[in-house]
Amino acid sequence: MSTTIYDRYGGFSVVRKIVSSFYDRCLESSVIGHRFESIDMARLIDHQSRFIATVMGGPASYSDEHLRRIHGHLAISHVEFAEMASLLQQTLEDHDFADADVTAVIDEIRSREGSVVADALPA
Repeated sequence: MSTTIYDRYGGFSVVRKIVSSFYDRCLESSVIGHRFESIDMARLIDHQSRFIATVMGGPASYSDEHLRRIHGHLAISHVEFAEMASLLQQTLEDHDFADADVTAVIDEIRSREGSVVADALPA
């Protein structure tokens, strides 16, 4: 029986630690750090933890429509999305994820770019 990435790395408590580390990097980023100046980070970390759990095969579920709805007003660029994906990749690597698992998670994230990036969203 195959286990999910989510299960292999310890479930939600580990995902939440990863997301907290990820946002520490985001806040320091010269590319996307400004995006979080007036954000309730505890709330964002909670939501993002559920989303990352989703892409790791966990029990949460975020549809592409949901992603479009929550990101549509933010005017996120491809450059910002790429920075976010890169920071997440670095974070997963720092948490000792196997290369294949890092690739799988980042591929899942990148597959949702069209639901997050502004010029890819329907007007």
